[in-house]
Amino acid sequence: MPIFEYKCAKCGHVMEVLHRSRNAETPTCEKCGGSDLKKLLSGFAVGKASASPACDSCFDGPMCGGACPGGTCPMP
Repeated sequence: MPIFEYKCAKCGHVMEVLHRSRNAETPTCEKCGGSDLKKLLSGFAVGKASASPACDSCFDGPMCGGACPGGTCPMP
């Protein structure tokens, strides 16, 4: 279920709305009740995969990117 950000043209309030379906109606402003909302372009988060199993014992595993031979990280 995607979360969208909207900005109210009447009062300027910015809010997040969880849409449960593709055909969801544009919401009303939770602050003033206005119906003239503009959908904002929002950023998104990107997760990072965990280090490879070869670096499980490496102290600097995330820093070396999984390239440590035998768990000995050459990175400072």
